[in-house]
Amino acid sequence: MTTTVLVTGGTGRLGRTLVPQLADAGHEVRVLTREERKPAVWALAVGDLRTGRGIAEAVTGAEVIIHLATTNGRGDVAATRNLITAARAVGRPHLVYVSIVGIEDVALGYYRAKLACERLIEESGLPWTIQRTTQFHDLITAICNAQRGLPVTMMPSKVSFQPIDVIEVADRLGAIAAAPAAARVPDLGGPQVRDAAELARAYLRAIGRRRPVWSIPMPGKAMRDYRAGNHLTRERAVGRITFDEFLAGIACERSGR
Repeated sequence: MTTTVLVTGGTGRLGRTLVPQLADAGHEVRVLTREERKPAVWALAVGDLRTGRGIAEAVTGAEVIIHLATTNGRGDVAATRNLITAARAVGRPHLVYVSIVGIEDVALGYYRAKLACERLIEESGLPWTIQRTTQFHDLITAICNAQRGLPVTMMPSKVSFQPIDVIEVADRLGAIAAAPAAARVPDLGGPQVRDAAELARAYLRAIGRRRPVWSIPMPGKAMRDYRAGNHLTRERAVGRITFDEFLAGIACERSGR
């Protein structure tokens, strides 16, 4: 059965994977964007979550809203509140929110904002589902690439990550969109917990970049919480695509195969 799905953040890394999957599954998909984009592959709904402009029109007719958009914490709470207000005004769409494992127990401003967004959704009066995941494989590559101008790559010592592939997160969201609202669903964790420096070395090898990786002690409450593993979900290591398999795909892309 065709469902009309609005995706916020549909042009981000997860959104670019999710939107075509939803379309292939037979859903009518529209992507929220702040300005008209031409040519557009998908149906666009023009609106700005920061101000609320155009959001009422964007959510009208949507049976499911998958909320991926983020400002990395700076405006997430206001944006989520604007989305909820508009959604309640036009009906009772199923609101799906992607969050992060362990946000109660890691002292980061971004995590506090994500937790506040969860609370807004839980108290919205709308049917809702919240899916928490561990960090994406792409986060590790982004951390390394941000240091590409340095002679070494630095990673926090005694910190591990449990990265998951966005393909698997998109698969899960597709299943959620096709089902009734389920409130907080089980966390989604990557298949392996690996040391941060080890992950960086694997990435550098995969792209043929030769440089040392240093494990650096980093201060602060957030790093303490990361060292404690508060961002991990070892009991929910349900992902299948390992970081090495993800890297093999990057290597194939770089070689043109």
